[in-house]
Amino acid sequence: MQATAYTYDPATREGSVLLDDGTPLPFDAAAFDAGGLRLLRPGQRVRIEVEGGAGAGGEGRKIVLVTLQTL
Repeated sequence: MQATAYTYDPATREGSVLLDDGTPLPFDAAAFDAGGLRLLRPGQRVRIEVEGGAGAGGEGRKIVLVTLQTL
């Protein structure tokens, strides 16, 4: 699934993305580390892998991997 990086804190390696429908979805340091990234800037297109349900507003979904979207 693709998304856009929205926030990122390099101290905690946590942040959030915006799904293409505008829904924000947070990610933790484990998801960031799983993607092998060193830095993430807001506005970058990313590829994410998500586990869990698809409740309203992203409830029940958890990002397990964040990496850069490449062509």
